[in-house]
Amino acid sequence: MSVSENFKTFCSNLRMSDTVVSNVQYRYKRITKQLNADFRDLNSDTAYSLYVGSYGRGTAIHVSDIDMIIELPYSVYEKYDNHSGNGQTALLQAVRDSIKKTYSTTHIRGDGQVVQLNFDDGICYEIVPGFINKDKESFTYPDTNDGGSWKVTKPRAEINELKNGDALWNNNLRRLCRMARAWKDKWNVPMGGLLIDTLAYNFMKQWEYRDKSYIYYDWMSRDFFKYLKDQDSEQEYWLAVGSGQYVYRKGNFEYKALRCYNISLEAIEHQSNDKNWSANQKWREIYGTKFPD
Repeated sequence: MSVSENFKTFCSNLRMSDTVVSNVQYRYKRITKQLNADFRDLNSDTAYSLYVGSYGRGTAIHVSDIDMIIELPYSVYEKYDNHSGNGQTALLQAVRDSIKKTYSTTHIRGDGQVVQLNFDDGICYEIVPGFINKDKESFTYPDTNDGGSWKVTKPRAEINELKNGDALWNNNLRRLCRMARAWKDKWNVPMGGLLIDTLAYNFMKQWEYRDKSYIYYDWMSRDFFKYLKDQDSEQEYWLAVGSGQYVYRKGNFEYKALRCYNISLEAIEHQSNDKNWSANQKWREIYGTKFPD
């Protein structure tokens, strides 16, 4: 197959199946319906909830973690803000108790800022109770650590900026984010999903071929690894795409990017000499077995 066909197949292989997506949505709706019933006396399995994290941004390649925010009424915030002791812990407990009415046999626990719902198939839902702020975009959410406090997150800004950038740049942005996750998994790269998406966005914003398609994905890979390897290894955080909030590094990713930059050069050289099988082995060395053989 050609470069274009190989990368098109690879990107398709990174997408979740309809069955997986349907299962994710089924559980999401059941959680939403129970929380709306208990906190709003509302019969709805879609209102006041939002996918966030990599799944919400459309850049996830597997479903080990599903992040969601459930928007609760302001009166609930007032109740737990005035709670004697750690109101944030009490709020997470209340959310946990609500979810247990639907998933009584599933392992559920409150953990810092989220309620974790762990299923036997390895999928973990992380549910954040949030309160919409006056800007109608950001949420206040509880943090139980250090005696309890309230923090602010802006997931809609991140979701919208990724969506707009993807549309502007010929659907290349989210594909690059997913390809980078395959690289992360293959090479055990210490990068969180939001940092991957932020750096992919920053790269794509200045990449000269961002309006092209799969036939340029060998160059896109090469140039993105160069962009990553050239980051300042002393830089501790970046401003997240869309929200501008701090997103911190988890470790050194520059060296593994350098190694894969060099491998990508080998792959491209093999392609130029019509050694397609050898080129594919190099791409598989970078991205793993979902890249065509």
